[in-house]
Amino acid sequence: MQTAVITGANTGIGFATAQRLAAEGRTVVMACRNLEKGAAAQQELRRANPDAEVDLLSLDLSSLAHIRKFADELAERHPTVDVLVNNAGAAVARQSFTEDGFELQFGANYLGPFLLTHLLLPQLQVAAAESGDARIVHVSSIAHNMGRIAPGTFRGRGVYNTMAAYAQSKLGNLMFSNALARRLPTGLTTHTMHPGGVGSDFYRQFPGPLRRALLAILIPPERPAELIDELAFGDAYRTTSGDYVSVGRFAPVNPLSKSRDRQEQLYLTSCELAGVEPLEVLR
Repeated sequence: MQTAVITGANTGIGFATAQRLAAEGRTVVMACRNLEKGAAAQQELRRANPDAEVDLLSLDLSSLAHIRKFADELAERHPTVDVLVNNAGAAVARQSFTEDGFELQFGANYLGPFLLTHLLLPQLQVAAAESGDARIVHVSSIAHNMGRIAPGTFRGRGVYNTMAAYAQSKLGNLMFSNALARRLPTGLTTHTMHPGGVGSDFYRQFPGPLRRALLAILIPPERPAELIDELAFGDAYRTTSGDYVSVGRFAPVNPLSKSRDRQEQLYLTSCELAGVEPLEVLR
């Protein structure tokens, strides 16, 4: 039975993806910051799919130490991982910081998943060696087009602009996936996707009238969950790596994300910040 780890699986896109994969008979590992909400979502999945294998583990992407603890616990319970879905994300109106002193959106949306991916590579590589097919899916955003990688803002901005911080983190996701694609062994791939404008708890910090207006025109989380499923298990993405796809037809890509030099610079800087050894370039 194939095992998929989904971050932020208790709500929104993550929960819709967990529902879909559980119904297909996959083993789902819900990696959630809020265990109380995670447990409620886990029970809902089990009620809908009594035979489903649904595990729940605590994961706080704003703490590098907590990410390492999660990875150790996951390795004990699931020595093989077929798919990692880096879905969890945050958007904050006011500047906040992670446990390690990074600006929250950079730390939790980008650097946390960066570290998590590296720590889960051994389990993913086991799956790739056994079946020839293991995958990593990063949920980015079309907002990455407004992003710029500015190392001087990684630990905070003098004047905080939430969209600039968010766009930087999403651009980082895409650039990491591109750099990672050159480093993964045969059978292990990485892809990035834009989920579209999705009605979810992501907008919970927006003012009430604006939130209600947005939710009225946004798509349900089941739409991007379908695309994540295709990226994670579909035949079309079995032999490609480094793709960027969108739920909608409109999927412009920031030219900055295509620069190999910029990708490598960000990758090596991120390895230093996260405390991991850089992976060797294979292609």
